[in-house]
Amino acid sequence: MPHLGPLRRRAWAALLGQLLRPPSTVCIRGCHSQVAKAVLTSEQLKSHQEKPNFIIKVPKGTRDLSPQQMVVREKILDKIISCFKRHGAKGLDTPAFELKEMLTEKYEDNFGLMYDLKDQGGELLSLRYDLTVPFARYLAMNKLKKMKRYQVGKVWRRESPAIAQGRYREFCQCDFDIAGEFDPMIPDAECLRIMCEILSGLQLGDFLIKVNDRRVVDGIFAVCGVPESKLRTICSSMDKLDKMSWEGVRHEMVSKKGLAPEVADRIGDYVQYHGGISLVEDLFKDPRLSQSQLALQGLGDLKLLFEYLRLFGIADKISLDLSLARGLDYYTGVIYEAVLLESSAQAGKETLSVGSVAAGGRYDNLVAQFDPKGHNVPCVGLSIGVERIFSLVEQKMKMSGEKVRTTETQVFVATPQKNFLHERLKIIAELWDAGIKAEMLYKNNPKLLTQLHYCEKADIPLMVIIGEQERNEGVIKLRSVASREEVTINRESLVAEIQKRLSEP
Repeated sequence: MPHLGPLRRRAWAALLGQLLRPPSTVCIRGCHSQVAKAVLTSEQLKSHQEKPNFIIKVPKGTRDLSPQQMVVREKILDKIISCFKRHGAKGLDTPAFELKEMLTEKYEDNFGLMYDLKDQGGELLSLRYDLTVPFARYLAMNKLKKMKRYQVGKVWRRESPAIAQGRYREFCQCDFDIAGEFDPMIPDAECLRIMCEILSGLQLGDFLIKVNDRRVVDGIFAVCGVPESKLRTICSSMDKLDKMSWEGVRHEMVSKKGLAPEVADRIGDYVQYHGGISLVEDLFKDPRLSQSQLALQGLGDLKLLFEYLRLFGIADKISLDLSLARGLDYYTGVIYEAVLLESSAQAGKETLSVGSVAAGGRYDNLVAQFDPKGHNVPCVGLSIGVERIFSLVEQKMKMSGEKVRTTETQVFVATPQKNFLHERLKIIAELWDAGIKAEMLYKNNPKLLTQLHYCEKADIPLMVIIGEQERNEGVIKLRSVASREEVTINRESLVAEIQKRLSEP
């Protein structure tokens, strides 16, 4: 017992007596209550862990990404982001969650798919549904009138996942947007050009970008007799035509949303049309559609858009498709969606159906909804479906048997002898200082065979070997792991020789 006064010694003695006393109900409820709680918690946890039906798993609609998958994913993202930067975009990041009231009214039929969070300090929050609404909020909050931005981030949607089709509840989006007042269709055409560059660069196969205009869609609904109160909900049904047949969509419109059958049939006459600039010109002459000034405005912009697409050299990749609706409510003008085409070589083989891999459109009124004074900032943008593209790339790599290297290590520092840890540490520090990616085993005396196997398994191209003879002679052995050829070089020229070899094609 430490040197204490009489009162403190008595207090220590009493406390020791309590601690050494056999457990009792009084003790557990008193001085040992915290200990008892800890014991109970541990027992409850142990009981929980021993349950036969307890399964360790990720939440439904999510997944872990292995190191091999992360390599593939990062390559995809690098290509996408480099394209965004090539077109002059600035990077932006926004919170993973927003005020619920700022999101709910922007998605109409889709707000039920948002993940709501518990009340935190008086704020009702929801995880972001996409990156577009947060961008509009950012523009309004910072009173920005022009901006070309890109953003890469996760979004969340509480829907039934379809893993085989690359659809998850948590997924990554890559967005590019142009905000500001510009001459018609120039930014829109650039967005379509960016989409073509990315899909071509990723070498996913042949693709087609379907375009339409929400004013044309609304004009078709109006001349076909859709009540104004049902425009948005019928548009949401029509947006499912990439997943359902027209008969299924028609049934939803009529049976579930109360649309008159003859009105649905008139809509059906239009959704079958697709083509290029000639279709735009034919629609100008359509006796029914030409009665809608809104539709005529949309057709005018589409005609101008196709002219710019021809100058950009991508008109053959674009098709006007009147079945395209894009159900999100904030779209106001041109809309588009990219789909991959099944080649004749793929026909009859097992392929991965992933739906659209990119989409976007014009949303001219969204920023004004966040601005207290209603100041408007026209916007147009696109979103790349990373998860669906990733699923396709994974499948192609699996079929081809392509291996993925999970590290970028260029040099491995090894020794065949004991007690050479200090020499290895000096060498690897020198390599790191020179910006060379290097590794070594975290052992004092590793076996040379173990080090060789590690290099071959990790596909590390070069190995530096230091032993007693090399140290005495002031030299280093440099080994090519693939060819197993070794050369002896001066210790001072190690970094220069490695850099020379790494720079060779």
